[in-house]
Parts: sequence; C-alpha cells; structure tokens
Amino acid sequence: MTQMRIALLNAAYDGEETRRNFRRELDASLAEFDITDGELPETFAYDGVVVTGSRASVYWDEDWIEPAKDWARKAIDRGLPCLGICWGHQFLADVLGGTVDDMGEYEVGYSEIEHTGDSRLFEGIDRRFTAYTSHSDAVFELPPGATPIAENAYSNHGYRLEHVFGVQFHPEFDQATMHKLLTNKELEAETRERLLAELTDENHAKTRPSSLVFENFTEYVRELQAARNSEPRDVSA
Repeated sequence: MTQMRIALLNAAYDGEETRRNFRRELDASLAEFDITDGELPETFAYDGVVVTGSRASVYWDEDWIEPAKDWARKAIDRGLPCLGICWGHQFLADVLGGTVDDMGEYEVGYSEIEHTGDSRLFEGIDRRFTAYTSHSDAVFELPPGATPIAENAYSNHGYRLEHVFGVQFHPEFDQATMHKLLTNKELEAETRERLLAELTDENHAKTRPSSLVFENFTEYVRELQAARNSEPRDVSA
C-alpha cells in the first residue's frame, strides 16, 4: 500500500520538538512546512492536512497567518481532510467561520475531557479521558454546520465539519515536551512546581489513549481516498 502524504503545517515557531512529536505519531509521509516563516505547499496534491499548535493567536496581525488561512480554505474547498491540534483546532475553526477568543484563563497540564461517543476520531478512547493541555484561547462559536464532539468545563475540545476535525488538547505531547513548556511558561512559581511534580510516568500513561486520534484520522483518510478512487468516472469528460 502506498504511504499517505500529509501536509504538516507547523505553526510552532521553534518547531523542531513539534516536528519530532508529529513524526512519531503520524503513520504517513510528512511534507513539513514552517508556516510561521511563510512556507506553504505549492500544490494541494496531498491526502490530508494536519495543523499543529502555536504560541500565536489566530487573530494576531502576523504576516504569515492570512496566507496560511487562504491556503487552508482552498484545501478544504478541494475536499482535503484536515486535522487541527490546539492552535490548529482554532485556526481551522476560524477558517470555517467560527469564533476564537481569549478565555481569560489558562488551561495547562493534565485535563479531563469528555467526548460524545459519536465520532470515529475518538474510537478506542474512553468517553472521559485524560490529555495534555496548554491554551488560553478557545473556540467560542463553532463554524456553521460543525458538530461538537468533545468538551470540558473550559471549552470545546473537539468538533467536526465534513472532512475537517479539530481537537483542542495535545495528543502528540510527551513528558519532555510538557516539561519544557512548563519550565519556560510564565506561571506562578507554586503553580509551576505543582504541575512539574505531576509529570510522572503514571500520569503520562493516562494520556496515551488520546493519541489514537492520529491513528483514527489517518485511517479515515485512507478510507476516504479508497472511496473516492472507487467512484465511477465520466470517461467522456
């Protein structure tokens, strides 16, 4: 079977750690683009698109954000399946007409999230599950026609609109990534020490089922491609 080609839109500025995490989790050939540096795919010849997290906000006036939104909008119009993670979740919601804003608080560390049980993106994941989180922006209004598929007390944590999926949590994070984030983040000393103390092997193990969203997404992409390839073609065209 030919390996899938996924366009990875890396919005993490210093994106090496993000690149490592997504390479580990995605069973696909990744074409990587540092979109914060203005890199975007020249074509739409991919099986799917994944958009990473970022320390930016989707509503910032940054030179790279609008061109990235324009490319993503065209990719979605062409039917490319997309998965957004954290900032990517907000980014795709914005592209599709949703509303993203500052929550006025910061959700960080291990979080309890509940999915609806209606989306294949969460197949194999308990209805209530634990995942890494790090965000102060959220999707306040879903895009028109989108279906919520996960949430917690802070915000929406998942939605779907046709072939586009978004999750607010970080299924790709490992302990090293979270340790680096907590060490460098502007947090009260007491909060930082508490969160760092929680970075145990036992707690990390609780987050691993959340990474099934990657396997479920890539399997969805494979099935979508197979269905499209089996559709009758108009040989007279």
